[in-house]
Formats: sequence, structure tokens, C-alpha cells
Amino acid sequence: MTAIRVALADDQELVRSGFAALLDAEDDICVAGLAGDGFGAVALAREQHPDVILMDIRMPGMDGIEATRQVTTAPETAATRVLVLTTFDLDEYVFAALRAGASGFLLKDTRPGDLLAAVRVVAAGDALLSPSVTRQLIGEFARQPEPARRPPMMSELTEKEAEVLALIGLGLSNTEICERLYVSMSTTKTHVGRLLMKLDARDRAQLVIAAYEGGLVRPSPPG
Repeated sequence: MTAIRVALADDQELVRSGFAALLDAEDDICVAGLAGDGFGAVALAREQHPDVILMDIRMPGMDGIEATRQVTTAPETAATRVLVLTTFDLDEYVFAALRAGASGFLLKDTRPGDLLAAVRVVAAGDALLSPSVTRQLIGEFARQPEPARRPPMMSELTEKEAEVLALIGLGLSNTEICERLYVSMSTTKTHVGRLLMKLDARDRAQLVIAAYEGGLVRPSPPG
């Protein structure tokens, strides 16, 4: 089995070396390179093509948000997944990083076993967003201005796909969607897969964003 290649971008050398030692100790993971800022992270992505980048948000020069955007939008590095690192649970910078194309986030004090599991989940192509985290994201959307226009790709969705997307936007898991719509898990997964393809979304995190930007879900007023 090919090892998961992980790059690390953090302006603190102690954090970089600690994470690198943890990752290199695993048989199925290897460290593809280290960077101290966003410029280095983007260069690493272009030169080494890692499967995953652990990306700090707050770095000098180019921050992790802009580095994430450059990595996920450039054709030559689009296959690289970005897992952002933060000190605070879902601050405004994490929200911006998810908009920029990150596949999830971790707190820097995450337990070693959880960090390793997160790397494997993201490398497999999934988003690191549990239903509870998705609901936190929805709280962030409640404080955002409404989109200026409905994205054109929303018109390509069938009525059922739009319904599934709205439920994803509300933070429901696939199991909860099955129960709400009285459909099988395989049917739900088929709808989610088609949504990812039609909306050109990398993962579930971007589907949540699409549900709000497309006007399928509107945050409830406070109180």
C-alpha cells in the first residue's frame, strides 16, 4: 500500500517537528516536506504533490487561507487536500479556509490518534466535518450577508437533489437524511455523489456552503 504523503506548514518549528515525528512513526504515512509560511506551503504542493497538507492559518507573509486557495484552485495541485490547523474551534479564519477549499480542520491540541485518523480520512477524499461541526458552520453562516445571486449550477439540480442539498446544509448526516426522506442509504449516497459532481464540490463542507449560497437554506433569526 502506498503511504499517505503529508506536508506540514506552520510558522512554529516546535509544532512542525512534533507533528512530523508523530506522522513519520506510522507505517502508512510519510512526511513530504515542511514549510514555515504560506509561500513555502504552495511551493511544497507544486514540487512534492503531497496527498494532504496540514496548514496553519496564522502565518507571516502569506497566511494559510490564501495558501489553501492557491493550492486547491491550481490545476497542478488541486488533488492535494488541505487540513487546516487552528488554536480556536471554528473561528472566522477557519470559516474562510473552508470557503477557500479546505477539506476540514483540526485544533492544534487534538489528540495524536485523532490527528492521524483525520489525515487518513481527508486523504481518502472525505471531508473532516461531523454533523455537529456542520451545525457549527451553520451558525457562522447566520452571521454572513446573503449571497448577491444564486449560483448558476444550482439550476442543474433535480428537485430531489435540491432537497438533499438543503438537508446537508442543515447539518444532517446521511443516516438522518435517509430517515427524513424515507430512502435507503445507497440512494442517499447516490444523491450526494451527484451533488458533488454537479456542483464541482470537493467534499461535504463545500456542499454546506453551496446550500446557503444557493438560497436553499436560510439561517433562522436569532432568538
